[in-house]
Amino acid sequence: MTAVDPRLSINQATIKYADLATALQVTADAGVQSIGLWREPVNEVGLDVAARMLSDSGLRFSTHCRGGFFTLPEGPERDAALEDNRRAIEETATLAAAGAEGSTAVLVLVAGGLPAGSRDLVGARERVRDAIGVLAPDARAAGVTLAIEPLHPMYASDRAVVSTLGQALDIAADFDADVVGAAVDTFHIWWDPQVFEQIARAGREGRIATYQVCDWKTPLATDVLLSRHYMGDGVIDFGALTRAVIETGYDRDIEVEIFNADIWADAPADVVRRTAEAFGAAVSPHLP
Repeated sequence: MTAVDPRLSINQATIKYADLATALQVTADAGVQSIGLWREPVNEVGLDVAARMLSDSGLRFSTHCRGGFFTLPEGPERDAALEDNRRAIEETATLAAAGAEGSTAVLVLVAGGLPAGSRDLVGARERVRDAIGVLAPDARAAGVTLAIEPLHPMYASDRAVVSTLGQALDIAADFDADVVGAAVDTFHIWWDPQVFEQIARAGREGRIATYQVCDWKTPLATDVLLSRHYMGDGVIDFGALTRAVIETGYDRDIEVEIFNADIWADAPADVVRRTAEAFGAAVSPHLP
């Protein structure tokens, strides 16, 4: 088998049905050096246990998914969402400290969609800015970077009112770059006519907190959330996008995050192996 690229990180969503122990095991066994975790599997075992498991695995920790979902108007539900994000910040700091050398304390934020019955997209985006303003001091104190992830516009109503890298950077601009950055995910931004301009801007501003890759192929799944594919199976130009990110000086791990029911149904070890092969073919040739 070809050597695994040392910058590859397996985002746990790619092997969604693997519990934490299995995810860590199959990732390490495949020769992958880094993993991005999700809160639900971490919380199933408890943060302290998860941190020990991560430490024992020898893997780096690249990101924690996810915070956000704070477009609600003022009230108890919004307060609860903010408190949950504070817990996510604490988890991120703890796991980053437990991971191998080179781990990064990055909490990915998915903004949230329009509140029920609302059509006020602008107002929802402003509440995202306000929420990050509330959380920024907690993130700074914990040494965590909040990474705003723009999602493809088809998710604007239910998942993320932040749809472009430019919008994410406009929100982040109010905060120090080590506290608030952006997640650059090829699935969500490949279509954007301004994508290369905005990647360059993100680099100048020091805002690229994580680079995530997977492919886009049509027809989309009935549930468009599950429409991500292995790199090379779709239409995304990983060469151009990866070179643009690398030219900014980005030198961190690169995560593969795939939501796909057919891939989830495969054995986790097989998925990690195929992910490493696809990464090696589509992404690695464009890395220094």
